[in-house]
Amino acid sequence: MLAVIKSKKGFTLIEVMVVLVIISILLLVFIPNLTKNQTVANSKSCEASLELVEAQIMAYQMDNNGQSPASASALKEGGYIDRDTCPDGTSIVIEGMKARAGNE
Repeated sequence: MLAVIKSKKGFTLIEVMVVLVIISILLLVFIPNLTKNQTVANSKSCEASLELVEAQIMAYQMDNNGQSPASASALKEGGYIDRDTCPDGTSIVIEGMKARAGNE
């Protein structure tokens, strides 16, 4: 005689649904926080880029007998900076010894 053994391995539908509800609650809590942190990170990285550009303006002036760069693209072409925009895509504008983010 063959004995049929029922295997009770696996999850019930209720258990799976409870896990899905818990995961969706966690997502509802964490997604707004992640998008808020993304905005803060973008603004901080732009501020850091502007400080770097201001330091490279001084380096450009030392290398070019006190002459200021005409624009951020002049710094980029000279190899002083890698990009002439902030990480969020905003262009960098040079005004004297200062750099700011904005449209030219």
